[in-house]
Amino acid sequence: MTDVAEHDLTAEIERLRAELDAWKQRAAAAEAAADHDVLTPALNRRGFIAAMQRTMAYCQRHGVSAVLLYLDMDGFKGVNDRLGHAAGDAALVAVARLFLSNLRESDSVGRMGGDEFALLMLNAGVEEGRAKARQLSEALKTEGFVWDGQKTELGGSFGVRGWDGHTDPEVWLTEADAAMWVRKKAR
Repeated sequence: MTDVAEHDLTAEIERLRAELDAWKQRAAAAEAAADHDVLTPALNRRGFIAAMQRTMAYCQRHGVSAVLLYLDMDGFKGVNDRLGHAAGDAALVAVARLFLSNLRESDSVGRMGGDEFALLMLNAGVEEGRAKARQLSEALKTEGFVWDGQKTELGGSFGVRGWDGHTDPEVWLTEADAAMWVRKKAR
């Protein structure tokens, strides 16, 4: 093989390696985007279910507790009706940011759709979950969100359900959602 042919072959191999690396980076970015909500900094339902599956496996393997909080925002339709859909979007972003800033890195926040969020806390039981729900409920009221220079209070109803050996994340979510509706109807 001549030096020119060898150089051309080496250059082509390097080009192909660079192209492969670029494709790997794009695939990783696409995978990450597939698990995150398009509007808020929270996980989407798919990403949150994956986090639940990892947490359930960890709890099973290590015998630790976890708790799931399910939130349905109260009066969210009124925010959209009074202030417009852009304000509603800003409120959802504010809620996700509030939750993320008030949880540990080992915890997860997901937007389940519309104005419903779920929070997953590892190494926490039902009492810690209830305390966190009270704290976050108060923070929603006091911090709210600002739209057009005006602060708007937010609120929500939380359902709390501890991990009880669940193996199906959808069952656990359904139980937390049902607990939330019991609280919402009691108001």
